[in-house]
Amino acid sequence: MQSFIEYIKDAKGEFAHISWPTRRQAVGFTILVVVLSVATALYLGAFDTLFTTIIKKFIVR
Repeated sequence: MQSFIEYIKDAKGEFAHISWPTRRQAVGFTILVVVLSVATALYLGAFDTLFTTIIKKFIVR
């Protein structure tokens, strides 16, 4: 079983292998995620409104 100190040393070594994004890439990916999230919310909201309207027409009859 690995000791805690060995685990920390191994974890530190693994962090050296990570290819971290640049600040510009991180900002770009963040903006992309926000835009796609808003687009998905609008898309789902539109279908929710459409289906709610259709169901209400059948129930109100």
